[in-house]
Amino acid sequence: MKTCTKCGAPEVIIEKKHSGQRLCQDCFIQGTQQKVLKDIRKYKLIDKGDKVLMALSGGKDSVMVLDILNSLYERNIIEMTAVTIDEGIKGYREDGVRIAEDHAKRLGIEHNLVTFKDSFDTTLDDIMTSSSQRGACTYCGVFRRWILNREARDVGATKIATGHNLDDETQAILMNYLEGNIENLTRIGPKTVSRSEKFTVKIKPLREIPEKEVALYVLARELEVHFAGCPYSQESFRGEVGQFIKQLSQNHPTIMYSTLRGFDKLKPVIKKEFTKEFNMGKCTRCGEPSAHELCRACIFCIEINE
Repeated sequence: MKTCTKCGAPEVIIEKKHSGQRLCQDCFIQGTQQKVLKDIRKYKLIDKGDKVLMALSGGKDSVMVLDILNSLYERNIIEMTAVTIDEGIKGYREDGVRIAEDHAKRLGIEHNLVTFKDSFDTTLDDIMTSSSQRGACTYCGVFRRWILNREARDVGATKIATGHNLDDETQAILMNYLEGNIENLTRIGPKTVSRSEKFTVKIKPLREIPEKEVALYVLARELEVHFAGCPYSQESFRGEVGQFIKQLSQNHPTIMYSTLRGFDKLKPVIKKEFTKEFNMGKCTRCGEPSAHELCRACIFCIEINE
C-alpha cells in the first residue's frame, strides 16, 4: 500500500511524477502553502506593508492565491483588496462573480466589481459577434490590464496579484517564442516591474505550481470555485499551445519545470539585448500611461466602433 512520503498516512491524494512524492491531504495542503510562501520570499514579491490588489475571477487560481495571501493579511503583514472584472460573457462570468464576492465577504476583504460595459461601453460577447479584427484573448488581455492598473491606482495598491500558474507561464514562454515576440519575453517573470511608476508592479505567487495541483488544492481546502473554462479560450493560440504542452507532459512530467528554469536563465540575456528605451507619456484619449499617443485599449476601442 502506498503511503504519504512525509507522514506515513495511508490515504494519499497525489503522487507527483516530477518529484516522486506521495502526499496525504494535510501534507499536500501544508506543503503547497509553504512552497508558495517560500516563492514569495525568494522572488521578493511582497514587502511588509504592501497593499495588494487581488485580481479575483472566482476561478481556482485566483481563489487559491486569495486563500494563501489571506494568511499574510490576517497577520497584518499586508493590506488586501480585491477586484473582479466582468468581461460580459453570457452564461459564463455570472457564477465567477458570485463566488468572488462570496469569498471576499467571507474573509472581510474589500471587493469591487468592474465591467467591460462600464469601462469601454461594450462587452466581449458584443465585440466577438461584430466584425472583430482580433482574437477574443487579445481584446480581453489588453482591457483587463487597463482596468487592473486603473483600479490599483484608485485604491492605492502597491502590488497586483494574479493567479497565473506554471501551465500559464510555460504557455506564455512558448507562444511568444513561436510568434517571435521577443520583447514580450522580456516581461515574463514572477514579478513584472515597469520602468514607469505609472504602472503598478504585478506578481504571480503561483508561477511554479502546476494547474492540476491548483485544482487539487482548492478541492482539498473545500473552497468553492468556478471551474468552467472560458468559451473563447479553446479558440485561441494559447489554447493550442496549452494542449501541446499537456500532451508532452504525459510522457515528460518535468517538461514545464525545465522550460521555466531554462527561460529564467536566458531572460537576463534576452532583456539586455531586446529591451527598448522609450518615454512613457499619457494616452491622449483616456489619460492612462502609454508609450504612444494612444494606449492599446483606446486603439482597440476605436477599431471596435469603426
